[in-house]
Amino acid sequence: MRVNALDHINIITADLNGTACFYAELFDLERRDAPAPLTPANAQWMYDIAGRAIVHINSLDCPRSYDREVTPGLTGSLHHVALNCTGYNSMLDRITQHGLDHQLNLVAAIGLRQIFMQDPNGILLELNFFGD
Repeated sequence: MRVNALDHINIITADLNGTACFYAELFDLERRDAPAPLTPANAQWMYDIAGRAIVHINSLDCPRSYDREVTPGLTGSLHHVALNCTGYNSMLDRITQHGLDHQLNLVAAIGLRQIFMQDPNGILLELNFFGD
């Protein structure tokens, strides 16, 4: 057994539409209804350019296979989610246009520029731009 890649993240939110709009507008992810038995009212999946559903967004009342207590905006031990990105300047422009708080970081030794920001649910996002 081996892990091939991170498959997706799941966000449980009190604002399904606002969260889906955030990921669609800022990251050009394609918003689609989640598969049945989920409904458009309780789940939206966000697809990357390769057609992978990398962000699953669920309402508070969305049914879950493994249910546990969830407090939106509180990520517990999960510190951040890192996304491999391209289009550094374009992303900075979008963040500025939306008036979002962010921090920049440079890891010169490996040619990495980073943008740190939070999504509408308080999830810390690390946007990584290698050689971009």
